[in-house]
Amino acid sequence: MTKTRVLTGITTTGTPHLGNYVGAIRPAIAASQDPNVQSYYFLADFHALIKCQDPKRVQESRREIAATWLALGLDTDNAIFYRQSDIPEIPELTWMLSCVCAKGLMNRAHAYKAAVAENEEAGNQDPDKGITMGLFGYPVLMAADILMFNANKVPVGRDQIQHIEMARDMAGRFNHLFKNNFFTLPEAVVDDKVAVLNGLDGRKMSKSYNNTIPLFVAEKKLLKLVRKIKTNSLEPGEPKDPDTCTLFQIYSAFASAEEAEAMRQEYANGIGWGDAKNRLFEYLNEQLREPRERYQALMEDPGHIESVLMKGAERARAEAAPTMDRLRQAVGLGRFV
Repeated sequence: MTKTRVLTGITTTGTPHLGNYVGAIRPAIAASQDPNVQSYYFLADFHALIKCQDPKRVQESRREIAATWLALGLDTDNAIFYRQSDIPEIPELTWMLSCVCAKGLMNRAHAYKAAVAENEEAGNQDPDKGITMGLFGYPVLMAADILMFNANKVPVGRDQIQHIEMARDMAGRFNHLFKNNFFTLPEAVVDDKVAVLNGLDGRKMSKSYNNTIPLFVAEKKLLKLVRKIKTNSLEPGEPKDPDTCTLFQIYSAFASAEEAEAMRQEYANGIGWGDAKNRLFEYLNEQLREPRERYQALMEDPGHIESVLMKGAERARAEAAPTMDRLRQAVGLGRFV
């Protein structure tokens, strides 16, 4: 039976936090263990250069993210885990797709339109001020990531659906121009049941808001951050609404259904905010203790991380290289003999 191909990219511009784990890492690792699925997970470090020109931050983020996924149990014998920048066929395919992609399609990309709108609101005479070709054309790079491995499904948030549709457009155009089904048309997979955690200030946990709790922060720092989580002014003994509380939201994302229900009763009984924060810290700290230790060991052994990623790159290139040979031949760039 042919396995379903599922591909996920992780942008390497920040330190993984609790929201990343609950919303993306945990479900992805679970899905990678499905014997009917061939999973591709890659560090999207070319994409990172669009947003970040701090080489130390990009380099450190790549190591942190790789160590995080490995510490949390990613099975690299099953899943193919690699760095985007280790696959030279990706930028080559990006150029081929650029040559069949209509500029008008890129003009409609959400990120580009938002950047233009910001310039217009600021009164800039040049609507493209500060916009790089990386930002403008990154949907083509994303299409190359997906189409290189003929992914059937790509788990994304709703804001990324447009990019999967663009990848389908480029794949269909290429197939039509060169008269063969070179590329599978990928499907976006949006799981509305995936949890979205709030951060310290009650907004969505995001490095853009500087309100995150890093996944493997040291124990003392974890306690300090949990104590900073915003709550209301209700006193101990007064019933509290768990459904509007960031503390309860984070707790229930990690706890079992029975544990969450017991905590819900504590809220009805009027648990004090100090006690609620201590309970959350103790629960998180216990849940994360073992993976944190594995993470720290991996961070101290970059050679091991490197070897895992290079093995993943070898497996990825074993597919990408013959694919590009076929595509070069199709567009007229094949060897003469």
